[in-house]
Amino acid sequence: MSSENERSEEPAEPEQLALIRETVRKAKVPRAKPRTWRGAALAKELPVARVVVNKGSLHLDQFFDYAVPEELDETARPGVRVRVRFGAGAHQVKNGRREGGRLIDGFLVERRATSDYSGPLAALADVVSPEPVLGPELLGLARAVADRYAGSLADVLQLAVPPRSARAEGRPSPEPLPPPAAPEPGSWSRYERGPAFLESLARGGAPRAVWNALPGPHWAEEIGRAVAATLASGRGALVVVPDGRAAARVDAALTTVLGEGRHALLTAEAGPEKRYAQWLAVRRGAVRAVVGTRAAMFAPVRDLGLVVIWDDGDGSHSELHAPQPHARDVLLLRAAHDRCAFLLGSTSCTVEAAQLVESGWAKALSAGRDQVRRAAPLIRTVGDGELARDEAARAARLPSLAWQAVREGLKTGPVLVQVPRRGYVPRLACERCRTPARCRHCAGPLEAPEQQELRCGWCGRGAPDWHCVACGSTRLRAQVVGARRTAEELGRAFPAVPVRTSGRDHVLDSVPGRPALVVSTPGAEPVAEGGYAAALLLDGWAMLGRPDLRAGEEALRRWIDAASLVRGQPEGGTVVVVAEPTLRPVQALVRWDPVGHAQRELAERAELGFPPVSRMAAVTGPPEAVEGFLAAAGLPPDAEVLGPVPLPVVRPGGPRRPGDPPPGEQWDRALVRVPPGSGAALATALKQARAGRLARGGGDPVRIRVDPPDIG
Repeated sequence: MSSENERSEEPAEPEQLALIRETVRKAKVPRAKPRTWRGAALAKELPVARVVVNKGSLHLDQFFDYAVPEELDETARPGVRVRVRFGAGAHQVKNGRREGGRLIDGFLVERRATSDYSGPLAALADVVSPEPVLGPELLGLARAVADRYAGSLADVLQLAVPPRSARAEGRPSPEPLPPPAAPEPGSWSRYERGPAFLESLARGGAPRAVWNALPGPHWAEEIGRAVAATLASGRGALVVVPDGRAAARVDAALTTVLGEGRHALLTAEAGPEKRYAQWLAVRRGAVRAVVGTRAAMFAPVRDLGLVVIWDDGDGSHSELHAPQPHARDVLLLRAAHDRCAFLLGSTSCTVEAAQLVESGWAKALSAGRDQVRRAAPLIRTVGDGELARDEAARAARLPSLAWQAVREGLKTGPVLVQVPRRGYVPRLACERCRTPARCRHCAGPLEAPEQQELRCGWCGRGAPDWHCVACGSTRLRAQVVGARRTAEELGRAFPAVPVRTSGRDHVLDSVPGRPALVVSTPGAEPVAEGGYAAALLLDGWAMLGRPDLRAGEEALRRWIDAASLVRGQPEGGTVVVVAEPTLRPVQALVRWDPVGHAQRELAERAELGFPPVSRMAAVTGPPEAVEGFLAAAGLPPDAEVLGPVPLPVVRPGGPRRPGDPPPGEQWDRALVRVPPGSGAALATALKQARAGRLARGGGDPVRIRVDPPDIG
């Protein structure tokens, strides 16, 4: 400010102070402090706000009533974010208003004239933003998910509503575009009921289908056409994919089919501000189509007409945070509550998908065998016995058939090599009898990292004089050779060909169509321009030998996902799988029949009473805590408890998976199984039992997971 302005304003200062003092004298009620709003008048209409607070404890899974100060009357609307004081005792009351407690976030759910609580209410501390972010539909969905998974509403809302960005809220969303024209069937014509499915969506129908997609690059475009048909009917669509790479492919397909500005991409790679801006555009109705990863399963799409989930067997669809819902089940709830269309698509087929078709809830959407033969590559197998007799296999772990497929494939394009593990030599076994090599001190697996001396992977002790306890042999073989070791072997065998790797540390999105060797772990296979000329699926027995109920299903899914990137048999595409040819998943791959494999798996699980025919929950924790919890829980009469059994002890400093016990602690796990129709009763009983223990101060770390994806 200049000196002239200062001199010109000096005479006016006493007058301004007098005016301020006069205004303060005339004020009937002094402005209350936002901390308690003590003495502030309440809203004249609907002075009670029902709030869900951001406290995930099960014994606090309810709504709490707060008084609405008059100054917050206009902004305290249902659905907005609020700040409240929580935890004040009934003795902390002044002038009829409860005070104290910790300041926490929450959502205003409803405005009411009266409260069910007869005591004094605390006042809303503040309205964080006037933007309504929690609508009735999203609230109902979150409540249904919490009830299904024995969780709290607050935990589900943490997953459903992204963190706030003030800058994103301050920017207006674009104007909604008119509905597009109904698309042509395109590649949907390859499926027997494909055109009819699109026509039903365009008319405003709600078909439900389990789609066994043909191999090749067309699946993203086909999803885009299904979304376009739904938008043509004036409704919205939601697509959930397992990872960012798949989301980028569907995003590009939607841009091609719909044009710019008609859909939103919700992935973690976008960043918090951009993701929240996209989410707000969907919430405000500016965008009617959404594609994203698992967090997008709660996207508040208006007039939802179609929900799509791609590759539901991928583990990325299972949320890691409480209450750990699966995207497939959330979209099934949305399809039932909103009465919209449902499409579950994959090149493979899960047992849950087969059950949806068998129960009649959804229809099968697949192609004829002639279309499958034209799109799928030629599948050839190499058994373990042939691998042991092959001279080339003994020298470099690859059978002669695999070497031949690599040589022929490199003449016309890239070759994909799928290896079950990353690294160098993660595990070793006896060369003669295949007994796993174990440490004599702690029974941990022996390793030879970077071709160094043998040592234990658990205790780190060396094992220079190891010999097999079963046959006495002193020779070892690589039980599972990692991707890096395989890349080295192939690089020496084909010195003039570039070798690229794709795995957890560095995942490639795509590779050129030039001759090259691409070594990848399952799920990290890049897309090749024009498709791969050939593919090798190594160490199939390692994937099939996992001690898990889903081992065969998961191995077949990984193989088909990789083989779908290979050119069709008419273009010379060949896939060699190194696994025992007589095993059911290998035979399903040779016939390219994932649906038949899933149907047989479903029939066996029905006989044994395993999911998805039954509902199951896992209870884990210290042995005494698990035993006490199960004894106190009022389980349904038809519930069956399997176990408890001890879980493997996680060594300190070693790798941990989500849900593993703390390092060094011995935990047990019990499985509680109920027949169909009793899943809701089981979830309610487990939730009430845990809430009761928390309310009584039981701090034991008992964990509950309904419908665990891995049950051993």
